[in-house]
Parts: sequence; C-alpha cells; structure tokens
Amino acid sequence: MAMTSRISMSLRVALPVLCGLVVAVLLIWKDFDPEALVSIRFTSAAMAGIAFAWLFMFGRDLGYAWRFRLLTDGDLSWRKAARVTMLTEFTSAITPTTVGGSALSAVFMHRNGISPGRATTLMITTFFLDELFFTIATPLVLAIVPSADLFGFSAGHLDSGLRIIFWCVYGGVVSVTVLLFCGVILWPARVSGIVRRLFQWRLLRKWQVSAGNLADDMIITSRRLRLCGPAWWAKAFGATALSWCSRFLVVNALFWGFVPDADQLVVLGRQLVVWMILMISPTPGGSGVSEWLFTTYYGDIIAGGTAVAVVLALFWRIISYYIYLIIGAFLLPSFFNTGHK
Repeated sequence: MAMTSRISMSLRVALPVLCGLVVAVLLIWKDFDPEALVSIRFTSAAMAGIAFAWLFMFGRDLGYAWRFRLLTDGDLSWRKAARVTMLTEFTSAITPTTVGGSALSAVFMHRNGISPGRATTLMITTFFLDELFFTIATPLVLAIVPSADLFGFSAGHLDSGLRIIFWCVYGGVVSVTVLLFCGVILWPARVSGIVRRLFQWRLLRKWQVSAGNLADDMIITSRRLRLCGPAWWAKAFGATALSWCSRFLVVNALFWGFVPDADQLVVLGRQLVVWMILMISPTPGGSGVSEWLFTTYYGDIIAGGTAVAVVLALFWRIISYYIYLIIGAFLLPSFFNTGHK
C-alpha cells in the first residue's frame, strides 16, 4: 500500500512537470531563433532580477504564513504556518486549478493541532479573502493600466478571447465573493437555507450532502467572524494582499532584469489577467497552460520574441511553481507519518 501511494504521488508530481516541459519545448521548436536565445545575457541586472524574484516569492509565502497565524490567533507557530503554506501550495500544484488544493489546507491545519470544525471555518475564510482580493484588485488595475495594453495586443484572436474569458471568470469571482459575504457575514441562516433548498432539486441532488455540509460550515464560520473587529479584518486582508502582490511582482522582477524597457505597470496588470485565466485551467497547477499563456501574452513586449519569452516563462515557473513540487514532495511523507508535531 505504501509503495502504491509513493508511485501515485510520484506520478502526480511528474505529470505537471512533464506538461510544462513539453509545452516549453514545442514553443521553442515552433519559434526557434538562435540569435534571440544568444541575445539573453546574464548580466548583473539579470542576476539581480532573479534574486528579487526569489525574494518576492518569499514575501508571498510570508503573507500566507502570516495569514494562517492571524486566523488561528497564534495557535499555529510560524514553523507550522509555513508548513501548512507549503503543503497547500504543493497540493495546488498537483491538482487542476479548477479543483484547487487550498481546500486541503483544513486537513493540514487539523494535523497541526487545529480542530476540524475550526480548520474548515478558517479554510472558508482564506477562500473568501482570496476572492475578495481579486474583486477589489481588478477595478484598481483597470483604472491604472489601459485596457488596450491588457487586451489590445496583436496575437490573432487571443486578445478578444482572453477578454471574454477574463470577464467571465471575474464575474464568477464577484458572484462567489458576494455569496460568501452574504452567507458568512450578513445572513448566514437565510443563505444556508437557500443553499439547502436549491440542492434538493433533482438535477442538483447528487451534491446535496456536500451542499448541506457547506451550509453548516457557513453558519459556523459566521459565528467566528462576527466576533472579529475591523483591525483583524485589515490585517487578514493585508496579509492576503501581500501574498498576491508578491506573487505578481515575481514577473516584474524578471522583466526588470531581462527586459528593462518593458512597462512595469503593464507587466503587473497582465499578471492579474494571467492568474484570473489560470483559475479555470484544467491541468495540474496550470502546467502547460501557464507556459503557453505567458509566452503568447507577454511576447509583444519582449524584444526577443517568443524564444526569449519561453526562457522567462521557465524562470517564472521554476521560482513560483516547480519549487513547491520539490518542497512538498519532501514534506508530505513526513506529514502523514508523524501527524502532529
């Protein structure tokens, strides 16, 4: 059984890595330009950009660990909060982004000493904070970065397709945010009752049990969050913003080092679009889709074209994705073997 589990885990880790590498190779093969690749020079600025990219990834993890500390009122130590963060990112990396691995954060918190009901409450809270960040950040970015710079580039029909997908996903994010706000903060009993009745319909009856559990969790979460004051919410949202902004700035650091002429606001704004699109990626951790989207979406502001964009995409994915596969692969066996620590 243990051997079977290890083989299954190895396959889950290998699949997203293979997807990403295959897409990268295909992109290089399609638009191979030796002169463009040779033009990539690891100058002191480029090395500084890579260093800052790693620093921003640390800021991203710090924000998530800080949030877990805040949500648990310090019951999770910094070490345990960091472990929960890494394990959550690992499961997100090996599951489709449409499914997401963040739901397992409740399991990881429970194995680190948080009661099951409270861990579920905190998981819903983190999900709400993430959705709230995108709900607020999107209009801010659109107010700063012209829409033409986000969607008006020349890449066949990709620009119009991205615009449609982006707004559809954003509409879903806003809807979920409003639902959670009403169900957790304003009218938990009323919304829970609506959810239960909705899933009594024949077409939705298959998910009736899960919907009932969600309704119960929303009421439990509401009781906890209604006791939290404005200062607590400000800190929790600040930790969320720190994490997501640091994640976006990884790409800004790489562009600063390798493509210094690029408009940093446009690079930042396009990161918001990229992560919004990746929310509906069917591949593990968005592998394959991420590399293709990055090289195509950023290709118009990189002087070397697709060949250079592929190299930057690989750096981006190594720093922000593949590293969690490695860390998680080491943490997960000891997590299941030792339980609480």
